[in-house]
Amino acid sequence: QVQLVESGGGLVQAGGSLRLSCAASGRTFSSYVMGWFRQAPGKERELVAVINRSGGNTYYADSVKGRFTISRDNARNTMFLQMNSLKPEDTAVYYCAAGQRYTTRDEYDYWGQGTQVTVSS
Repeated sequence: QVQLVESGGGLVQAGGSLRLSCAASGRTFSSYVMGWFRQAPGKERELVAVINRSGGNTYYADSVKGRFTISRDNARNTMFLQMNSLKPEDTAVYYCAAGQRYTTRDEYDYWGQGTQVTVSS
């Protein structure tokens, strides 16, 4: 099992940046594919980005491509999401997730509690 804790959310003006972190417990972090998802009020949860076990392969939703960067540090059991050029439509609760499959679907085994990101116009 793995427990995930997100941090780094907050309120930022449009065009600004935030860096989210996802800290994982346990000694098997490197065995998990990791992903970031988000859910805006009244909307379904959607994929933001995925990163494979080594960090060598990544996938981004079209809506964040070129603005967000997913990364991981297996030695520190931590995953990151660098978010630049933020837009009001990026406002959502952001969740990190861990699983065994490299997938864009929300078929992950473990989820964090979420961190709120609010982008003001």
